[in-house]
This record gives sequence, structure tokens and C-alpha cells, in this order.
Amino acid sequence: MRQLSVAAPQLELSLVKIRTQGDRDRRSSLIQIGGRGVFVKELEEALFRKEIDVAVHSLKDMPSQLDSRLQLAAVPVRRDPRDALVARSSKTLSQLPAGARIGTGSQRRAIELMAFRPDLNACPLRGNIDTRVNKVRSGELDGVILSAAAMERMGWQNKVTEYLPVEIFLPAACQGALGIEVRVSDEAAKLAALINDEESWLTTTAERAFLRTLGGGCRSAIAAMAQVEGNILCMEGMVAGLSSGKIIKAGLKGSCQAAEELGKTLALNMLDMGAEKLIEEAQVFTAQ
Repeated sequence: MRQLSVAAPQLELSLVKIRTQGDRDRRSSLIQIGGRGVFVKELEEALFRKEIDVAVHSLKDMPSQLDSRLQLAAVPVRRDPRDALVARSSKTLSQLPAGARIGTGSQRRAIELMAFRPDLNACPLRGNIDTRVNKVRSGELDGVILSAAAMERMGWQNKVTEYLPVEIFLPAACQGALGIEVRVSDEAAKLAALINDEESWLTTTAERAFLRTLGGGCRSAIAAMAQVEGNILCMEGMVAGLSSGKIIKAGLKGSCQAAEELGKTLALNMLDMGAEKLIEEAQVFTAQ
């Protein structure tokens, strides 16, 4: 809201706080309560009812295919997309002893953790960021893996033990980015465009096209990250099997002017490599 106020000081803006199902239910897993869409649904319904004109989401929670009545109008400057470790005794992930208990609410992070340190224990975790960090402070867990951007937004960078390298922990698509959603053809789209960051828009456009083409949904362990290097967009993708733990990774480079096509092509390449079977594992795994 602060960015919008600076961009359009002539407008009177008001903040409407909406608690979503994902915010209210901090005990059930995301899979049990409907996936990451539970953080989005109530805000979109408020847009339909015209109770709000602009919805601000964590972009990684937004479905890659939106309702035809809504549009993604802007992506402000993206924060650090990496994962971060908060651990007791300031030990890095490599230094933690075998058997250490590491909390995460992400299947993707759990699989990447086991691929890197199969001797550690990945423990399911829900709750807000404060609750998660407190589980380390209380000794219930030896560490937790969180979004670096979430720690930054809380001003808790001093609590971060280690920023995890993307070569090992490729982040979720659009991690660290906010998505500004409005009604199609609404005047609010012009307002939102004032705070759009072109580089963040390009990288997240490629990542959302990657997700949309794979069609894996929120229940699959999928990661993607694109970066702008001059006029070139460099992208890495990952798909993992929830039951087998098998991981497929691939990368691709292309023009910044073809961000969506780059994400789509990388996804198609990975489907040819066997990603579809790993995505199907998620359907079986979550149905059990």
C-alpha cells in the first residue's frame, strides 16, 4: 500500500485486511485444506463483490490460471527468492548433526533437503513465521526452512543462519514476489501498473508459464527460478516425485521478450524427460 500511495499521492487509499482459510487454519497441512489456493480465494471473492479493488497476494500462492474475470496487473520489485535456514547454535545445514529435526511445510523443500542430507529428519510444519521460528528457539526443532523474503519482510534477517544456495534448493516458482490482482478492464489496473517492476514481471511470467504448462498444481513438488542477464532470461526448473524422491532438473535460456514462451518450452522439455510421471506421483501420494 505504501508503494501505491507514493505512486499515486492524489488518491485516498484504504487497507482492508482479509483473513483467508489458510491464515485461519494453521494446523492442517495445505494439501488437506485445498492447497495454496486457500490463501487466495477469499480475496478474489471480495474482488467479485467489489468490496475491494486491488488484491495483494504472495504470487507463489496464486493459481497459474486465473478466473477469466480477474487479471494479474502488476508484480512489484521481487525480494530474495531463496530459501533460508534458521537453526539452533548457528549451525549451517552442512554442519547440523545426523538426525537433526528440520521443520518445513513444503514438500518441495523436504525433498530437496533429503536429496542434500538424507541423514536429517524433515518434519511437517504449519503455523505463521513467528510460530515456526519459536519451535527452534524452544528446542522442539533443530532448524526450520523458510522463505528468505518472509524473513526480510519481518525484519528478521539477523535470525537467518544460512541462505540456501539455489543450486541445491531451487525455490518455488514466484517465491519472493507479490502479485497485484484486479478485475478485468477495471480502472484499478492502471493504478497497479504504476508499481510494476519489469524485471520481476518477466521472471515471474516465465515461472508461471512453466507451472501452467506442467499442470502439476499445488500438490506437486515443482520449483522454478528465472533471472535476467542483460537481454537474456536464464531459467532453471525442477520436478520431484513425492513418493520416489526422484528429481529432474533442466535449464534454458532465451530472449527477455519471450518470457512466457521460455517457461512453456522448459516445461515441455521436462515433460519429455519424464516429469509427467513424477507429477502423477503427487496425485497418488496425496490420495493416500
